[in-house]
Amino acid sequence: MVRLQRYIQATMSSRALTTLPEKTGLAQQMGDAVLGFVSRIPSSKEPISSTPAARAEALTQAAARAAALTAGGLALPPGPLGWLTLVPELMAVWRVQAQLVSDIAALYGRQATMTREQMIYCLFKHMASQAVRDLTVRLGERFIVRQLTTQATRALAGVIGLRISERVLSKGVSRWLPVVGAMGVGAYAYYDTRQVAKTAVALFEREIELAPAD
Repeated sequence: MVRLQRYIQATMSSRALTTLPEKTGLAQQMGDAVLGFVSRIPSSKEPISSTPAARAEALTQAAARAAALTAGGLALPPGPLGWLTLVPELMAVWRVQAQLVSDIAALYGRQATMTREQMIYCLFKHMASQAVRDLTVRLGERFIVRQLTTQATRALAGVIGLRISERVLSKGVSRWLPVVGAMGVGAYAYYDTRQVAKTAVALFEREIELAPAD
């Protein structure tokens, strides 16, 4: 038991979350957006399911299509006008994905105990894996999910914001090719949403223990 505690403590060290590069401009805006977005977990009307994986797949398909249509539609305005839709596009897709995560948690009977750390992990693991890797440790059929202090949460949001800002700037090129760009943006939103669902299912289908904040 002592070894296990030491392992969890070492693996979930807060050093990676509190030592950050300076945040400026778009990266800081994105970090603030992430922080505000995950502060409220959406409710779900999904009941606990006897076949959660099958229902999760159906929900994922619907959410992925919705995210693709939303992102593709917002990517249509050309040129400088298109740049103004970059952040709204992200927020719209996040809303779809956050609801999907909440619904998947409900299918497995975990929505009521879901934390913001779990939401951060599900939404951003595939996009910013290095930033969120200290949030969870998998031990056999269990996940240990670390709870964060306000300072650590803000720091983590800053790292994720930096990663997202890089993606936003690279996506801006698509605004100069509106039709082709919109197709690519929609396809990525579809893929992105399926990755979020994959992470959520992998998390919620197992036992979850919360580790207290350092």
